[in-house]
Amino acid sequence: MFTDYLNRRQTTLTNVVQLTPATVVKGAAPHYEIDVELQNWLALKSSLHEAMLNRVNLSVIDKMDPVEVKRQIAGLVSQLLLDQERKLGPDRVKQLVEELIFEVTGLGPLEPLLADPTINDILVNNHQNVYVERFGKLEKTKVRFRDERHLLRIIDKIVSSMGRRVDESQPWVDARLPDGSRVNAIIRPCAVDGPSLSIRKFSAKPYSLDRLVEAQALTHPAAAILRGVVEARLNVLISGGTGSGKTTMLNAMSAFIDTDQRIVTIEDAAELQLQQDNVVRLETRPSSIEGTGAITQRELVRNALRMRPDRIIVGEVRGAECFDMLQAMNTGHDGSMTTVHANTVRDALSRLEQMVTMMGGDIPMVTIRSQIASSIDIIVQLSRHSDGKRRVMSIAEVIGMEGDVITMQEIFTFRQRGKGEGGEVLGELVYTGIRPQFIEKLIETGVKLPPDVFNFDGVTG
Repeated sequence: MFTDYLNRRQTTLTNVVQLTPATVVKGAAPHYEIDVELQNWLALKSSLHEAMLNRVNLSVIDKMDPVEVKRQIAGLVSQLLLDQERKLGPDRVKQLVEELIFEVTGLGPLEPLLADPTINDILVNNHQNVYVERFGKLEKTKVRFRDERHLLRIIDKIVSSMGRRVDESQPWVDARLPDGSRVNAIIRPCAVDGPSLSIRKFSAKPYSLDRLVEAQALTHPAAAILRGVVEARLNVLISGGTGSGKTTMLNAMSAFIDTDQRIVTIEDAAELQLQQDNVVRLETRPSSIEGTGAITQRELVRNALRMRPDRIIVGEVRGAECFDMLQAMNTGHDGSMTTVHANTVRDALSRLEQMVTMMGGDIPMVTIRSQIASSIDIIVQLSRHSDGKRRVMSIAEVIGMEGDVITMQEIFTFRQRGKGEGGEVLGELVYTGIRPQFIEKLIETGVKLPPDVFNFDGVTG
């Protein structure tokens, strides 16, 4: 089915070239200049790739040693170049071999980007335009796919390995790479300009709180508090916008969960990198082509309650599963954690209220808020600033209810002092001077905090 779809979507540009906008006259249609060198290179690689596929047994090559694979492909490329009477320098032959290895065994043009540790996000707008996020800033790359069909083949390679599908009847999909990197793909007819692919890469070495302190995402005192919160089994809600580092913070905080506790994680696409051994990872499943067989996060949360978990971690609450998560936090699964999309601490609570109402029924708002207040202990608010850095903006404690309003107190807050000459945001996360009520819980559970946590430069109040 997918092959038929590829054939139908084949464009008239068989050998796609790099197009660069030329001078545009107001009111006239834009015209383009052709990068002939790139055109010839892509055409050569395409012809060699097709010839290799006729000679290479892919089911065997996956089991071969990488060094042997490279040796055989190098020999095959040399023979094919000789047969086609093509003459290339040693450096170009080496580059050609590497790119063909990527095509045969990996994800083609994406492989160098995936291997670059400085890249956080790979954003393929269409087969000709590929951007990356590096150090919090977007930049355009020289990476190109041969044509729309080539990009579709790479997308299918990613999603089929996860048992997912993408075609005209289901034009978008969420998936993940073997290393846990998050993938979203969308194709025509929903993607007007051709297939689009987004990859949120995960660090091979998960971020710890110490690394986040080094990156100036938070301070040592704030990190000590978050560590104590996890060890004392307080329920944590991590809030922030898209790309603010919610999953990274969740991974960092989860490192302090006792190894003798059983953890069940629930995600749409499994991407958490917990360091403990006693972990059960659950993942949702989309519906089949007939529209049946979908497994939702809410169903997995309910099932997790029967698995004798000490803690439940939901990658992100988006809907009615929020109610079941709150119940789990309030009924013996202390120390559970989840994330939510919201721009402020107060907005995070409002989002929880909205999601609980999605389950239907006529639950009074005061009842919903009471359930939230008794379930959530700590809210960690994150944000990505204009300089590309991700920072903790607030650490707040949920106190309880006053009338029909959930009351909180902010323990740490980020205070911005302006911007530097290079556009970097100046400021620091400071202690507000309020003594947290959860300190008593930390003392009761034997959690020891550094003596200077609430007494350091920058303390106010």
